[in-house]
Amino acid sequence: MTLRHPAPRKRRALDQSLLVLGTGALATGVAVLALAPGVSSASSHREAPMIAGDPRADNTDTYAFTSPDKPDTVTLAANWIPMEEPNGGPNFYAFADDAKYHIKIDNTGDGKADVTYTWRFRNEIRDAAQQFLYNTGPVDSLNDPDLNFRQFYDLTVTTARGTTTLLHDAPVAPSRTGKASMPDYGKLRDQAVRPVRGGGQTYAGQAEDPFFADLRVFDLLYGGDLSERGKDTLAGYNVNSVALQVPKKLLALKGDSARNPVVGVWSTTERKGATVTDSRKQTPKTLPHPGWRQVSRLGNPLVNEVVVPLKYKDAFNSISPDQDRTVQPVVDKVYDPILPKLIQKVYGIPAPKAPRNDLAEIYLTGICKACGPIKADLNAHSLNKDASAKQIVPAEELRLNMAVPPTAEPQRLGVLAGDLAGFPNGRRLADDAIDISLQAVEGAAQTGQLVPELADGDQVDTNEVPFGDRFPYLALPHTKNVNSGQGGDLGMPGDYKHAAAFGGAGALLLGTGGFRLWRRRHLG
Repeated sequence: MTLRHPAPRKRRALDQSLLVLGTGALATGVAVLALAPGVSSASSHREAPMIAGDPRADNTDTYAFTSPDKPDTVTLAANWIPMEEPNGGPNFYAFADDAKYHIKIDNTGDGKADVTYTWRFRNEIRDAAQQFLYNTGPVDSLNDPDLNFRQFYDLTVTTARGTTTLLHDAPVAPSRTGKASMPDYGKLRDQAVRPVRGGGQTYAGQAEDPFFADLRVFDLLYGGDLSERGKDTLAGYNVNSVALQVPKKLLALKGDSARNPVVGVWSTTERKGATVTDSRKQTPKTLPHPGWRQVSRLGNPLVNEVVVPLKYKDAFNSISPDQDRTVQPVVDKVYDPILPKLIQKVYGIPAPKAPRNDLAEIYLTGICKACGPIKADLNAHSLNKDASAKQIVPAEELRLNMAVPPTAEPQRLGVLAGDLAGFPNGRRLADDAIDISLQAVEGAAQTGQLVPELADGDQVDTNEVPFGDRFPYLALPHTKNVNSGQGGDLGMPGDYKHAAAFGGAGALLLGTGGFRLWRRRHLG
């Protein structure tokens, strides 16, 4: 399929309109009324009440993009455990060994997963009786005897043909406990990148949190004072990540990414025996559920935070995208979102008139000329030549057109800046979701113009550290403590320096002149 671009004079309006996907306005059925209020947990940096109590199941972000250095492949990534303080010992951070972590792909447009990649983890402690430390000396490799706590995982892929094991007992890159303990973490990262059957490679382990934003936006939109923006709330924190790079044909409908380039992507967490009713109303018959239950779900960023009413946030993560259209109260919030009204109340910027058909097109159907008011073919499942129109349903998914090549000079505002390889056409690590979102909810899709009062967004335009140029692209995890309070100019680059007072800077270097354990063989 050839991506059809609009005429030059219309291009700017399209680019502005595609902003909308950032807003998370697609909350499309983010919550199911048929389910009890406390059905499960939510995801994306603590944006729902119940998930805040289960960080190892809390899915913070999902990414999908054509690999810049291997354009015949797609890179998928998902993160868990928000706000990992680098010095959070002695146990540090591990994937749950009683959960399933999934990245799901819909290539038909029916809102159901056609390809599911699943990670299952297990723990190994070498010496639980005589040690309290995560590692007992400097760690040089994933097999180092001084690495006391280790994790391994199985990676499987499930399609209509069944489930296939791609990797068995692959090692997880450990939490980065400090420079004294892990003097060359990049070496450990490289050892944790493993090839997978059928082509591609995968990684599981800790990484720097790639999401950058001033989250004081949730304090009544910076307290009504836009001069208070510019502090990267996530600076200095880490997450646990899984990443997978695979040939496009493994994701495409009928294995043909030329005829069928559009896929929908989301990630989920499942737990066994998850509660399926409000905990305040449990009875012996409803306490545990014997099977696996979905407790987290994340496709587009900011959907659950910004679009879904508080009443339905927990329920959003329990359902599959094919159910979204059945949840009318949340679908209504796509057509008449809450955030523009709050912006009008706080800053006096008039909210665009409802119904917001532009948001419905972007979030529920994908973008195509026949789908709605945005007259361009970008990432709707209906662009797949072998897709059945009768099967396609409105659903909240991070949609990616794999036919769009990587951009030589990526723009942080993605499609808004004329970069069709960026968000909302998939999502790259450096795409600025917050700034795109603020403009989107204010109707840039309809007017083709940025709202001047919000043109600077949250003034956090880049991540505090650069991303890598090869898989898994994620930055190495931080080692400096975030909780140092008021810091100074410690020589850190860019926004990280300015985030010091917020906790991202002012870090102490673990292991410099401090407590350090050496291997017994060095003591002899």
